[in-house]
Amino acid sequence: MTATTRAPDAPTHVIRTHGLTKRYPGVTALDSLTVDIGPGVTGLVGANGAGKSTLIKLLLGLAPATAGQAQVLGRDCATEGSAIREHVGYMPEHDCLPPDVSATEFVVHMARMSGLPRTAARERTADTLRHVGLYEERYRPIGGYSTGMKQRVKLAQALVHDPQLVLLDEPTNGLDPAGRDEMLGLIRRVHTEFGISVLVTSHLLGELERTSDHIVVIDGGKLLRAQTTASFTETTASLALEVTDTDEHPDGAAALRTALSQRGIDATPAPGQLVLVDATDDTIYDTVRDTVADLGLGLVRMEQRRHRIAEVFQDDTAGPRQHEGAHP
Repeated sequence: MTATTRAPDAPTHVIRTHGLTKRYPGVTALDSLTVDIGPGVTGLVGANGAGKSTLIKLLLGLAPATAGQAQVLGRDCATEGSAIREHVGYMPEHDCLPPDVSATEFVVHMARMSGLPRTAARERTADTLRHVGLYEERYRPIGGYSTGMKQRVKLAQALVHDPQLVLLDEPTNGLDPAGRDEMLGLIRRVHTEFGISVLVTSHLLGELERTSDHIVVIDGGKLLRAQTTASFTETTASLALEVTDTDEHPDGAAALRTALSQRGIDATPAPGQLVLVDATDDTIYDTVRDTVADLGLGLVRMEQRRHRIAEVFQDDTAGPRQHEGAHP
C-alpha cells in the first residue's frame, strides 16, 4: 500500500444516523440512535449485546432498519448499500476465513469481488499483505495461521480495495497483549498513513483510549455519549498516589489514607492500590509528600488523575455497571 492523501472535498461526516432503530422479536438492538461521526479513527464502545454489530450491519446495508435513517459517505444505507460497500471495508468479528487457501488467494479474491481487475488485484494484495506484516507468509494456507495472523488477513481484505472507510468489529479479539499492541498500531497507521477513516468496535476501553480520536459509547442500543477522546480523558483535580508497603505498614495505601484523614485531607481508595486525593490547592502536594515521609513509605508516583472512558458506565446510585474490560 502506498500512502495517500484524501481529497479536500471528502465528506464532513463519514457516518450519520438519526433515530436509527432496529428491533428483533422481543429485543431492541438499537433504540433511536442519533450520532454524527467524522473522519479519523472513531472507537465504538459497548458491552457485548450493546448493539455494535447490529449498527455495522445497518451501515453496510446488510439489514433494514426498523425506523430512522443512516448515511455512510453521504449515501443512504437503506437504498444504496451496494454503492456503500464499494467504498467501505469490513473486518468481521467472527472467524470466517477458508482454511485451505493462502492469504494471497483469499485477498485477491476479495479484491476481485470489489471490482479490481486481475492484475491490479494481485498488485494491491501484495502491497496490502506487506503492510499488515504477512508478506513472507502470504502463500501458506490460512488454516496453519495463528490467531494474530488470521486477524491480519481479515484486516488486509478490508483494505485491499483502498476504501474511504473501514469498519473493524473487535479486531483484537483472541490476541495476546503483544498482538493487541501490534494490531492497534496497524489500525492507527490505516488513518495516519493512508487517509482512511476507521470505525473500530471494542469492549476493551483502554484500547480505544490509546487508538481513537473520537469515542462513541452505546449501551442497550442507546447513545450514552459521543465526543473526542481528549475530552473523555481530560485531567481532573484529583491526585493519584501510589506508595510502597513496609514492615511497619504492610498496607501502605491504607496507612496513607488514615494519616491524610488525620490532617484533614479526604483520601479515597482506587483500583490497583492507588489513593486518590482532591488537590484543592498547591499546599496539598507538600502535605502529601511530608505525610509519606513521616510514615516511612516509598512514593512510587504522584500524578494528576485523568478521566477514563469507563466512568461513562458508572451509575451514581448503583455503582459500576457490569461491563467487560470497563474497569480502570
